[in-house]
Amino acid sequence: MKKALYGLKQAPRAWNNKIDKYLVEHRFLKSPSEPSLYVKMQVKQRPGQIFISQEKYADDLLKKFNMQDCKPLATPMAMNEKLSKDDGQNKVDATVYRSLVGSLIYLTNSRPDIVHAVSIVSRFMSNPSKAHFAAAKRILRYVKGTKDFGILYEADRDFNLTGYTDSDWAGSTDDRKSTSGYVFLLGNKAISWASKKQMTVALSSAEAEYMAATSAACEATWLRKILQDVQQDSNSYSL
Repeated sequence: MKKALYGLKQAPRAWNNKIDKYLVEHRFLKSPSEPSLYVKMQVKQRPGQIFISQEKYADDLLKKFNMQDCKPLATPMAMNEKLSKDDGQNKVDATVYRSLVGSLIYLTNSRPDIVHAVSIVSRFMSNPSKAHFAAAKRILRYVKGTKDFGILYEADRDFNLTGYTDSDWAGSTDDRKSTSGYVFLLGNKAISWASKKQMTVALSSAEAEYMAATSAACEATWLRKILQDVQQDSNSYSL
C-alpha cells in the first residue's frame, strides 16, 4: 500500500480501493450514480415528507472533542467577529484543528445554517491559533443546541427554482477579499447552498455583489440543467 501511494500508475486505484473499503465498513452508503459520493445521514420518512439530518453524527462529534456537556449557544459565530492569520495568539495542534474543521465540513451536508461559519474557520487549517480553535468550538456549542436540525422535504407541485445570494465586502482582514454566499430552493425546499471567499479583491461593495451574483447564476444554470436531466424542469427561475 505504501508503494502504491507514491509514483506508481496504480496509485489512484489502490487509494480508491482503500478509502472505499474504509467508508463502507463505517456504514457510508455509496451513490450508484457518482462513485466519489458517500452518504451517511439519518432519513425519516412520513406520508408526503422526508426529513434528513445528522443528529447521531453531531452527537458523536461532540463526544469526540469532549464537548458533549458544553453550554449551547444561539449562533454559530459571534456578531462581527473577524479572524486573521497573524492574530498574535499562541498556536494550537494543527492536526486536532483540521480534524475538527473537517468533521464540521461534513456536517454542512444537512446544515446550511453553519456553512458560512465553517467556511471561515476552514481558512486557517495550515497554522491555527487559539482564537481560530475557539471559533471552531463555538460552532460545536451551537450544534449542541441544534442537534435535531435538518432539512424537511415535503411533496408538492411547486417546482419554482429560487436563489438568494449575498456577499460581505472585504470581509477577510488578511487579503481584503469578500465572501460570496447563496442558497437555492426548489419550491420551499433547500437543494443547494455554499459560502466561499471570492477569487479576487472587489474594489467596491457593488463589485462584490456582482461577483456573488455571477457565482449564483452559474449554479442556477447548472441546477436547471440537472432538473431537465431528471425530467423535473422548473416552472420558473428567480435570483
